[in-house]
Amino acid sequence: MELQFYGANCVRISTKKAGIVVDDNLAALGAKAILKAGEVALYTTAHGAPLAEPKLVVDQPGEYEVSDISITGIAARAHMDEAGAHTATMYRIVGEDVRIGIVGHVHPDLSNDQLEQLGRLDVLIVPVGGYGYTLDAIGALKVIKAIEPKMVIPTHYDLAGLSYEVPQQTLENAVKELGMEPQPAVAKLRLKPGDFSEVTQLQILERA
Repeated sequence: MELQFYGANCVRISTKKAGIVVDDNLAALGAKAILKAGEVALYTTAHGAPLAEPKLVVDQPGEYEVSDISITGIAARAHMDEAGAHTATMYRIVGEDVRIGIVGHVHPDLSNDQLEQLGRLDVLIVPVGGYGYTLDAIGALKVIKAIEPKMVIPTHYDLAGLSYEVPQQTLENAVKELGMEPQPAVAKLRLKPGDFSEVTQLQILERA
């Protein structure tokens, strides 16, 4: 399995048989959309129409199977939702024996039921930009401690060329607040089941 980061909360998850693109709203932020025809378009919140023809659009809670990948969508309270509302969707993605969690712009207080559905994770992809738009580093750390993944990949921080609705925290400041020593940044992350440490590691992905 391979992971690439494109800015905002957009990542591409690739296996030998399938590709999933998460939260490709890059065109709305002033960048180029990256979804290719035939890939799965996965969204954690409300979204516009994909700019390419996806194999499948996943934007709701439920169980999905795509080639060699299984996806579980989990209803969640969005970061800006009132208590009791569930307008966001978190995901557990399993492919090639690697387990990935994507939380998106959620409220940091996850329920026991949500944690049970997410299950044990090798990789957690979590926003850190804050400023009322999404999780900040403190909220992200609360989620990380609740889930206890083997690896954390931060997203949705300040990047040149992206015009967010509100300014986002810099990666440098977010890393300081997380209090975790990051691994050397890589452009493309290749994952295998036996690659993970027992201690949670912070992995930075360079923007593709």
